[in-house]
Amino acid sequence: MSKRETITSLDTLVRMRSTEVERLQTAMAKKEATRARYQASVERLTALAEGSGPSGQPAGARALSPALAINCGNYKQAVFALADTHRTDLQLHEADMAVAQKNLAQAWTRRELLGKVLEQHETAYARAQERTQRKREDEIATQSWLAKNV
Repeated sequence: MSKRETITSLDTLVRMRSTEVERLQTAMAKKEATRARYQASVERLTALAEGSGPSGQPAGARALSPALAINCGNYKQAVFALADTHRTDLQLHEADMAVAQKNLAQAWTRRELLGKVLEQHETAYARAQERTQRKREDEIATQSWLAKNV
């Protein structure tokens, strides 16, 4: 494989790695938005449960009837259970985000390493081209000098 083909192949790999990094960044942004929704949901559910029934009324307010108190208690338990489910889902989602963040960091590192290798190959190729050009120029200068002196 020639130097130029190697550089072209490396450039293609770098572009593929860049696409992978962009895809993972997009996925992370979506996961962050989902995490924010989970957190907001948990906060809203907690506020909803705490603000309902006797605990949500000012002190000295009229007491609820037993049936209504049982209904409010059941409602609060259901809302707190839902909030707990959301907290559990949020923790699982954050663990998934940590794994995705690690994958993103690894993909970025792979892309950067390939970029450095590509840069080294391009530099070496440019030096070789420059060396070849200088040799040509020296040869022409030598031939010109010999032609004048012969």
